[in-house]
Amino acid sequence: MSDHPDGYAIGPSLTSSEFTETSAEVVIAVEKGGLFTRFVEEQVDKKFKAIIVDTGGQAPRSTRTLLKRLHDELSLPVVILTDGDVYGEHIAMVIKSGSANAAHLRELTVPDAKWVGVWATDIEKYKLPTIPMTESDIKRCYDLQKDPRYQEGIWKKELEVFLKIKRKAELEAFSKYGLTNITDKYLPHKLELAKSL
Repeated sequence: MSDHPDGYAIGPSLTSSEFTETSAEVVIAVEKGGLFTRFVEEQVDKKFKAIIVDTGGQAPRSTRTLLKRLHDELSLPVVILTDGDVYGEHIAMVIKSGSANAAHLRELTVPDAKWVGVWATDIEKYKLPTIPMTESDIKRCYDLQKDPRYQEGIWKKELEVFLKIKRKAELEAFSKYGLTNITDKYLPHKLELAKSL
């Protein structure tokens, strides 16, 4: 990133470029541009030997292609950080296993990717500022529970907790504890946790 301190736009040339080498040890995919900017400012790439990718919400095909290539060609683990809501959980699942419309396109998935938060259980654990889930959020939660991909493990558990607490939190909620809390405490914990998921 030294040549481009604010990063690169992910387009066709970047997704088809030949990778040479990297000192990175992990790819961190973040749902929001604001958090991406915070990570750049806090030099997360250097602190954690990471490549940071802004998914811009639901990751477009070019972004998912890049994540897949970084994982497959450079053997880098991919961890995903999203808002603490059902849409964030789905964003992570699409990176991991594809969208319903493009599930057959394996070149767009990273089955080994780890969604590390923000989980519904994190909302409770860290006492994060929240907002109520909307009727649309609750309906989406019930819809996801019908999807076989969400019927086990962390995916099932977190949907159940979302329905129990009926609250959601943004990634920025960690600023309650200071601007660098997410990079100083939450992220290191989650990167370590990802190794055992």
